[in-house]
Amino acid sequence: MSFSAGQAMRIDTLERLTMVGSAFRKTGKPVVLVPLGNGVHAGHIALVRAAKMVRGGVVVAALRSTEERDVQALRAEGVDVVFHYSHEVLWPRGRRIVIEPAGDCIEPREALREQLTEAVALVGALRPTHVVVGEKDYELMLALSHAINDLHLGARVQGVPTVRMPDGVAMSLRNVGVAESAREDAGALSAALTAGAYAAEAGAEKVVETAREVLAASGVEPEYLELRGRDLGPAPEEGDARLLIAATIGGVRLIDNVGLPLGIGFRNLEEHEAKAELARERDRENEG
Repeated sequence: MSFSAGQAMRIDTLERLTMVGSAFRKTGKPVVLVPLGNGVHAGHIALVRAAKMVRGGVVVAALRSTEERDVQALRAEGVDVVFHYSHEVLWPRGRRIVIEPAGDCIEPREALREQLTEAVALVGALRPTHVVVGEKDYELMLALSHAINDLHLGARVQGVPTVRMPDGVAMSLRNVGVAESAREDAGALSAALTAGAYAAEAGAEKVVETAREVLAASGVEPEYLELRGRDLGPAPEEGDARLLIAATIGGVRLIDNVGLPLGIGFRNLEEHEAKAELARERDRENEG
């Protein structure tokens, strides 16, 4: 198999994908998987650039679309291999199993398990050392990390912060599809998340109340607005939390989320972290 780094070598069979992973693992190089789905946009480019930060790694972008402009964009970013696939390629005998997320789901369970099963199948075929995914799909990112750990697939999941358009709307193929007449309503989602996040110091109730007020002022009724812990369990009284939202805008279902220091607030974050580090140092001294 002839290979030139950074040239977006195209492969389109499961056998060649497995061969790529095996060949480069034998050289000791990291193998970084970037699952992209359909199309390439600025958010995907951010994922690729994060993947390129893994020194010496071979970057494999998994892509369902076959548009030449997408391949050119990936080649311009120095992607090493592009795996073009369909469900028929990924499951030549048909898919006979699904990966079921544990516990309650925020996103619709059926859609989440479809996405999760596809991502786990890609990981299983390539056996990468790293998987780079976007935080916009936070629940999927977390479920994938759990699946990889629990199934002992030996990869590290790295999340990349959401890339946003100038109006604050998260970059995604769905978001780009929102009609121009509904752009202001779409922007209300990120505005609500931002306002809620900056109310973090006042606690969970104030965070949700503030976000709902912004949505109501824009006439947007969310499908859900959830404040959870970083692991998507119950939100802590103090510490890392995640505010997640979904709404249908202009006929397009949009999702978004933001991290926040609940019960602490951004302006107090540096002081809080300094105190936490001091406490850890004291604990280490006491243990010694």
